[in-house]
Amino acid sequence: MASTSGPCDDGVSAQPSAAKITCNGVWKLFGAGAERVLAEHNGAPNEQHLADAGLIGAVRDANFAVADGEIFVIMGLSGSGKSTLVRCMSRLIEPTAGEVLFDGQDLLKASEKSLIEIRRHKMGMVFQHFALLPHLTVLGNVAFPLEVQGASRADREARAREVIELVGLKGRETYYPRELSGGQQQRVGIARSLAVEPEIWLLDEPFSALDPLIRREMQDEFLRLQSMLQKTIVFITHDFDEAIRLADRIAIMKDGAIIQIGTPEALVTKPATDYVAEFTHEIPRAKVLSARAIMTDSAPGVEFAGRVAAATKIEDLAEQVMDSEAALAVIGDDGAVIGQVTREAVIEVLVHKPSPRKNTP
Repeated sequence: MASTSGPCDDGVSAQPSAAKITCNGVWKLFGAGAERVLAEHNGAPNEQHLADAGLIGAVRDANFAVADGEIFVIMGLSGSGKSTLVRCMSRLIEPTAGEVLFDGQDLLKASEKSLIEIRRHKMGMVFQHFALLPHLTVLGNVAFPLEVQGASRADREARAREVIELVGLKGRETYYPRELSGGQQQRVGIARSLAVEPEIWLLDEPFSALDPLIRREMQDEFLRLQSMLQKTIVFITHDFDEAIRLADRIAIMKDGAIIQIGTPEALVTKPATDYVAEFTHEIPRAKVLSARAIMTDSAPGVEFAGRVAAATKIEDLAEQVMDSEAALAVIGDDGAVIGQVTREAVIEVLVHKPSPRKNTP
């Protein structure tokens, strides 16, 4: 995880790490005279300025950094700007202003040739619509980006077979897309994006078209792959359940602007606005809160019912602590006891009921 800046970035559980990709003051305005309006208002027009100029602020002054190996989730309702933002990061859409730094290089200043090379060799992209080539087999689809790179047939097919096995499709190399289920087709899309061994992985609602059960399976698969590959990931979703399951940190967008950045736990416990509170309103706290969040100091010589890591979620330790009168010891990264979780504290989380909703515009 990263220690990086952003709107209301809590930094909880974050560790310092070099940024892989950074957005500084990124704007995307649709409409005539966008650059002029930005200049007239010193690069910071408000909503009224944009409305008066007839401009749509699809992305407004986005600032954040994603650390090497981090899963950074951008979420918001339809029309919030999240998909536009991730496309600005790859320059599939040209930003109106700002910087997108990839390993320190500003992609907005990169030549077309340089940008193509970065996309071919360092970026993997997966979108909601699988966009598989219907006339190619699974093997052909996965090997296709390597063919574009100019790899030999032997090399690209060998690499394709590796990632096909990685995503659990070994034995289906000769199948065509029409012969696969939706979840299998999405696995092909994921394998294709991994074939080039990208340094950064951009995923725009990759599972939203799938049935709930298949979607859950794909989330499991995604987490399994990440545990092995440790990619730097920017993941777009509108589903907060999905976000808290996958993310190291989450950025919540509204009307093109990033409202808050933080860990899932911090967004639930310390929402910066009513809008963020609305997103987190129905999330069971036991899914999000960790042992660290509810632990208290422990007295010397206390006998514990067991030991749990500080990052363990309450839902995962509840049964263990409820089976005993004794507390659980909370263990830090160095293996030392840093606190305790009591039965009473867990019960308070489990029976917590959210306060009545506010009407959020």
